[in-house]
Amino acid sequence: MPPVFRFAPSPNGYLHLGHAYSALLNHDLARQRGGRFLLRIEDIDSTRCRPEFEEAIYEDLAWLGIAWETPVRRQSQHFAAYRAAIDRLSAQGLVYPSFESRAEIARLVAEREAGGGWPRDPDGAPLYPGAAKSLSAGHRDRLIGHGAPFALRLDMAAACAGAGGLHWREAGEGPAGESGEVAARPEAWGDVILARKETPTSYHLSVVIDDALQGVTDVVRGVDLFWSTSVHRLLHALLGLRAPAYRHHALVLDATGQKLSKSTRATGLRELRDAGASPADIRRLVGLE
Repeated sequence: MPPVFRFAPSPNGYLHLGHAYSALLNHDLARQRGGRFLLRIEDIDSTRCRPEFEEAIYEDLAWLGIAWETPVRRQSQHFAAYRAAIDRLSAQGLVYPSFESRAEIARLVAEREAGGGWPRDPDGAPLYPGAAKSLSAGHRDRLIGHGAPFALRLDMAAACAGAGGLHWREAGEGPAGESGEVAARPEAWGDVILARKETPTSYHLSVVIDDALQGVTDVVRGVDLFWSTSVHRLLHALLGLRAPAYRHHALVLDATGQKLSKSTRATGLRELRDAGASPADIRRLVGLE
């Protein structure tokens, strides 16, 4: 079977040089290895994802000379698959609802940090500090029945106990030079969110389900997602999914050494194109001459 690579942007802004590097690298590797290249639209965030950004993704990639298989998988059309995965995890007793608002969670974290510190995940966000896991089933049902907002969380301690030690083979390099056989540390993320009342999936869950359903064999993505692989390996084990090979690549940084981001309005590919840049120029700018 030929290897399968994918590029999976979110249509919540215009593509920039960082996206171009990842898309071109995946496309190049697929061609070099006689494999397939897929494009996936990760549009689960209905408040930020917009049709014009999705159309711009297709335009920018085509301009770069990237060709992809059709039809394109759009996550918003596959919520039932994510729901089925959550049901499987729930049947294992690994999912529970939490009802604190973001403001309440921030207050709880502040209280715990004032009392001597509180752990944070590899991205620097504080771990979930609430006690929703201890609520009775009846109390949870009453809150949900009354329409209370909630997030569905993975009981990380129980999940790790059932999964045992996990690893992945890293063909790239982690933030501290990790490579080769890497030990997964999903517990470092705490009780991660799998879905919310208004959004029936999360990045961690949907990316694992999508890669499995699409037969992706090689996940090539930015090093900022390196330690997220720990959670993904755990979900593979819990859901009985085959793990792909991983290769995390360096990020394209701005003049201040920061990661390019849509949120900071990094210069988009369409702006570079309008300024006269060619696809060959973009390759040179990202180091893929």
